[in-house]
Amino acid sequence: MSTAAHSLYSQLPAIDRLLREPAIEPLVAAHGQTLIGDLLRQLQAQARVEIQRHAQLPAWCNDWPQALQARLLQQRQPAMKTVFNLSGTVLHTNLGRAQLAQPAIEAIERVMGAAVTLEYDLDGAGRGHRDRAVADLLCRLTGAEDACIVNNNAAAVLLMLAAVTPGRQVVVSRGELVEIGGAFRIPDVMRQAGCELVEVGTTNRTHLKDYRNAINERTGLLMKVHTSNYCIQGFTAAVDEAELAALGQQHGIATATDLGSGSLIDMTQYGLPAEPMPQRLLAAGVDLVTFSGDKLLGGPQAGIIVGKKAMIAQLQQHPLKRALRVGKMTLAALEATLRLYLQPELLAQQLPTLRLLTRPQQQMQQAAERLLRVLTPRFSEQFLLRAEPCWSQIGSGSLPVDRLPSYALTFAPLDGRGATLERLAERWRGLPQPIIGRINDGKLWLDLRCLTQEQALVEALNR
Repeated sequence: MSTAAHSLYSQLPAIDRLLREPAIEPLVAAHGQTLIGDLLRQLQAQARVEIQRHAQLPAWCNDWPQALQARLLQQRQPAMKTVFNLSGTVLHTNLGRAQLAQPAIEAIERVMGAAVTLEYDLDGAGRGHRDRAVADLLCRLTGAEDACIVNNNAAAVLLMLAAVTPGRQVVVSRGELVEIGGAFRIPDVMRQAGCELVEVGTTNRTHLKDYRNAINERTGLLMKVHTSNYCIQGFTAAVDEAELAALGQQHGIATATDLGSGSLIDMTQYGLPAEPMPQRLLAAGVDLVTFSGDKLLGGPQAGIIVGKKAMIAQLQQHPLKRALRVGKMTLAALEATLRLYLQPELLAQQLPTLRLLTRPQQQMQQAAERLLRVLTPRFSEQFLLRAEPCWSQIGSGSLPVDRLPSYALTFAPLDGRGATLERLAERWRGLPQPIIGRINDGKLWLDLRCLTQEQALVEALNR
């Protein structure tokens, strides 16, 4: 070690001395000596690296208390940040899918800091069932005999198969063997559940006779899977749930449908594309229906199974149910969300998912034009800003080929370089509240369909 380097190392103050500094003592009192001591050691290590690489002390060594404050602030930043979702995807899986309604948020706050009747029967002062309150609401809304709640729809399908058809065959159309996000595949789930998959029909056409010909003494379930994240068009045929349910009843075999998105309302009344509803499938005779809580339903992440009482009882008693069950916060949020459906006239105003999906294009256009006037002076030296029409998508595998007319603020680089756009997008992702847009056609698009805090966005972009 050179004499100069040794001199620099000797200038680093000892941790004990720093902990006694008047400007640092309040931080120790507020956050504890363990945390503050660890952060100071991190700063010391960083300073040693700087000496080793550049033979000089970092500039912040002139003010250790300020450097400590900055490191403390950095440490306390949550890993999960709120963002401006201007991607054009309403139910963005990577951004948390559905935003909760205010009553659901309040319900979570109410139960998270107190003892609650999660599994306590007030009438008998004994142990109740944690799904009961939400199950009763689901029965009221869908006409099901009973319901079961787990942590997501993948878990719902796994539990249903493991409880209802262990070691038996499950008949599914070849055109419905879907893969969803994260390489989650129906055939893989069947293997994990201990079932044997029987494929029938072809990729584009499956008929009732295909199911009928596959039935034997080992058949345990006739299953349909809603192809919510892709679409086969052209020369196609699929079996209606009512036909499949009738076939199952004729042979004494249960039927089930994995809906995935699971809308509880007729989307067409809001000018949106049609989506199958669990209550209609149950009315058609399907025994069990599974769907998600955080997609078109607009609630928290959850897997919901509705159907026949005896079969739901099988699910509740299966050992997997305990491993897949949800906690009090999810149940509270789901209950509050479902209660909004009891007031259908107010749903489009109270449920954020539906409010964003039904937002008129003119409203986004007006916002784009306001933002254009405000932000053009800030960015005009490097970018050409425009307010342009665009298309949003619903997301999370819901109605994959359908688009919603929207409006965006676009940034086209004056130098014509894609790298300029990438740097801009990267800079926005690094903001305290990141801005998530999309790059397409040589522009960075900020789709305004999900923008609810216009002034906050202006402030963020002006930083």
